[in-house]
Amino acid sequence: MLSRRHLRIKALQSLYAFNQSHNDRLDYGEKELLRSLDKLYEIYIYQLSLLVEIVEYANKRIEENRRKFYPTEEDMNPNTRFVDNRFIKQLTENKSYNSYVEKYKISWVDEEEMIRKLFVGIRNSKFYKEYMNSPDSSYENDKDVIIKIVKKIISESDSLHFYYEERNIYWADDFYTSNYLVIKTIKGFEEKQGELTPLPTLFKNNNEEDKDFLVNLFRKVILRSDEYFLLIEGKVKNWESDRLAVMDILLLKMALAELLEFPSIPVKVTLNEYIELSKMFSTPKSKVFINGVLDKMIADLRRKNEIKKMGRGLLES
Repeated sequence: MLSRRHLRIKALQSLYAFNQSHNDRLDYGEKELLRSLDKLYEIYIYQLSLLVEIVEYANKRIEENRRKFYPTEEDMNPNTRFVDNRFIKQLTENKSYNSYVEKYKISWVDEEEMIRKLFVGIRNSKFYKEYMNSPDSSYENDKDVIIKIVKKIISESDSLHFYYEERNIYWADDFYTSNYLVIKTIKGFEEKQGELTPLPTLFKNNNEEDKDFLVNLFRKVILRSDEYFLLIEGKVKNWESDRLAVMDILLLKMALAELLEFPSIPVKVTLNEYIELSKMFSTPKSKVFINGVLDKMIADLRRKNEIKKMGRGLLES
């Protein structure tokens, strides 16, 4: 499920944590990197279970309204489209999902107030009202409303973000990635799939190549850190090296690792990816800085014939 950009982000986060820990044990760093992947999958399951919990809360409200002393017509004959959502029903019956919920011992029993607020936000939204009143009742519409809940309600919830920050140091960084994974999972589900359909793994089709890319990128940056820094230092003569942003240095080292150690990744891809990451994780001026330094280093490395790319179309890319 994770794209190469997400893998680069995960490597960057782990390299930053390793750098800040002042620990020189590579094995420890790699162990923490893999642990962070496990925690990303855990918060992904939490987010799926939150969707189930919200629907269950909505159903509980319907049952409570029916038991009023003086129920209204709406209380007695409620619109049950949301609580009958076919994707959520499919998820609650999924064996793989339930095994993970049990494994992580997930429970929202103490968070009813947060669940209530999330549901109120959903209930008051325009997209929810349109869904509930639409004449088109379909599996695709059921999936679409859940995706909108993730994008417009869950992703924007400060209280939920704070909840995850308080529970686990890894989850603060993984909150938005987990939402991406949930949306990708929902889009990938089909109505015909049964309870034995496994949930997707972090790596596409359990692709070891992506996992190797992540671990090797992390490893190369650490093992060749001093060498890469000398290359960077030679291209930033107008900057005092001790005043360079730590994140910028890490991004440049990662880019160098890709340029020199990953022959199947085109140069243009590496250049574009690290410019984009600089926009996301560093200072406002970093985009121009990273772009300029990488352009100089790429030109210099090409003159020295140190960039070795293999495969059709990669030699001049």
